[in-house]
Amino acid sequence: MPVVTRSVVRSIGKAATSPQAPPSSKKRKANSTATLDSNKRPRHNGTSKKETPPPTNNTDAGPSSASIALNSLVPAVLSFDFELAKNHLVNVDRRFQDLFVKMQCKPFEHLEQLDPFRALSTSILGQQISWLAARSITHRFIRLYHPSIPEKPDHQMTKSYLNLFPTPQDIVDTDIATLRTAGLSARKAEYVKDLASRFVDGRLSTEKLLNADDDDLYSMLIEVRGIGRVCTVDMFAIFSLRRPDILPVGDLGVQRGLVRWFLSLHSPTHLFALSPEKVSSQGKSTEANLNLAASESDDALLEVVDAAYNSKAVEDVATGAKTPISKDEDVDLPSVPPPFTPSIHKTLNRSAIMEPVPLPEGITVAMLKSRLEGKKKIKGAFLTPQEMAALTECWKPFRSLGVYYMWSLAAAE
Repeated sequence: MPVVTRSVVRSIGKAATSPQAPPSSKKRKANSTATLDSNKRPRHNGTSKKETPPPTNNTDAGPSSASIALNSLVPAVLSFDFELAKNHLVNVDRRFQDLFVKMQCKPFEHLEQLDPFRALSTSILGQQISWLAARSITHRFIRLYHPSIPEKPDHQMTKSYLNLFPTPQDIVDTDIATLRTAGLSARKAEYVKDLASRFVDGRLSTEKLLNADDDDLYSMLIEVRGIGRVCTVDMFAIFSLRRPDILPVGDLGVQRGLVRWFLSLHSPTHLFALSPEKVSSQGKSTEANLNLAASESDDALLEVVDAAYNSKAVEDVATGAKTPISKDEDVDLPSVPPPFTPSIHKTLNRSAIMEPVPLPEGITVAMLKSRLEGKKKIKGAFLTPQEMAALTECWKPFRSLGVYYMWSLAAAE
């Protein structure tokens, strides 16, 4: 796995995008006779002479050159040694070896170029709604700029349609009323326009995001309306920027997974029930909400998460229709790992062949049991930020890898 510094990442990003990113003029001429190819976007009012056809079967196609011209991509490389990171976690807790065998750590193994503007925009569009509603609204949002694509989203084509995502300038030039016709609330429309304006005027850019340290990244992004640290910034740092040492202290799924991970090592007789049906029907929609939610307060986030855990169907807020989740439905969520099967118990309860790392001061087995059973939650949470930091201190500087697998434990019931 190649290892690169921030400066190398920046240079690779520029090199990767420059060949297919010809400079685009700031203003298109209305009387241009040039043919509109598949890389150029019609205006949001759909009055272009020739519609842009959507990509057909190439799900790996990258963003259009118009998008690249305005906003370079995050290169498909890591800033750290992935094998070294895995070995570090295995040395700390040998159970991680089984996890790496059972499931790939997708953000750090399935590398591809990423558009940070699109990633942040789709996160805003999907705030506090189910993955199904988020997919529907994102599709309708793209259709504002490409009305020739089908009216209803096709699951098999979702990723290809994302490659037609509008540029920051496109969105800045679109009024709030038009954006709301895609199913956005007035507030979300304002949020996505604020984000777009920052990429247009240079307050945000791929280069700035790549070069910022973790603290500066948080400071830079939480200034954007609608982006909070609770989930959005942490998810972006892990899944888009591939930062190796992120701990999403406000994520209820990570909290729950951590409690199960450490409790199982120090109390092997304590088993949590795993229901395959519940895992398939609820786990995916629950974890989608965990990833997409970006609320202004922890209490609001917990309400979203609790509703997701207790729901047996997801609601499309654009239409009001409720769709049951079939246990056989294969939903390709962009970031969330699938839940572990019941065989994970064999991995979790390996205290007989390894000496458990002592629990941090102030954290006991009895406390973890009561938190997991919901008897003594702290304002609806399983762990405080301080407790999460203490439990994962030995994972540093590669906490992001461990966090990824905690979502799979959280989804298992």
